[in-house]
Amino acid sequence: MISIRPSRPTDGERALEIWASAVDATHDFLSPEDRLAIGKEVAGFLPGTPMTVAVDASDRALGFMIVDDGSIEALFVDAACHGQGVGKALIEHAIQALGAHRLEVNEQNARARGFYCRMAFAEIGRKEMDGQGRPYPLILMELRS
Repeated sequence: MISIRPSRPTDGERALEIWASAVDATHDFLSPEDRLAIGKEVAGFLPGTPMTVAVDASDRALGFMIVDDGSIEALFVDAACHGQGVGKALIEHAIQALGAHRLEVNEQNARARGFYCRMAFAEIGRKEMDGQGRPYPLILMELRS
């Protein structure tokens, strides 16, 4: 059973573990140097960032997302839990409870793009660079009405 709850200060380290697991499983397009640099950036802000967490029956975090002003800014699921409904539960919560209706996804992450399409998001645009100016294009997506 998956439950959704707001993060607690004690979730920070687990969120970093989830992020690393998910990125290593899905972001094979990152250069080793960029993976290391991005990991350091994420470690600097993620543990203290308010997020929404998907947990199992023992309250162990399985995935998390960050939603801001209607936009899903981040969604990561532990690689060991991919395909088990964790991402779906987070997206449904984001849409229904948090009013999320848009997101950006790495163009090279075909699995994530397909997942978001299955969750009723459609591609509406593209950015040539990621948010830090790296050459990883982003696809802009919006919830279909």
